[in-house]
Amino acid sequence: MKIKPLADRVVVKPLEAEEKTKGGLYVPDTAKERPQQGEVVAVGTGKVSDDGKNIPMEVKVGDKILYGKYSGTEVNYDGVEYLIMRESDIFAII
Repeated sequence: MKIKPLADRVVVKPLEAEEKTKGGLYVPDTAKERPQQGEVVAVGTGKVSDDGKNIPMEVKVGDKILYGKYSGTEVNYDGVEYLIMRESDIFAII
């Protein structure tokens, strides 16, 4: 990965939205919801506190995460869609 996020930011590759419902119906692209799960592909060095100490990141590369529906900024790099978001936008590691 050539994208290196700064401070407390992470680069996330969103997981694909389901194409089929539990009942077996196929969902068209226009009706798919934005995914809220992804995989961390790069992490920054961590946040710097007010007293100058570095607070390490809790997530690491390879973690599967849950994040807010409208979190992050979409970035297209080498034809692949990524999200860049702050660590505080991440709800949980799954």
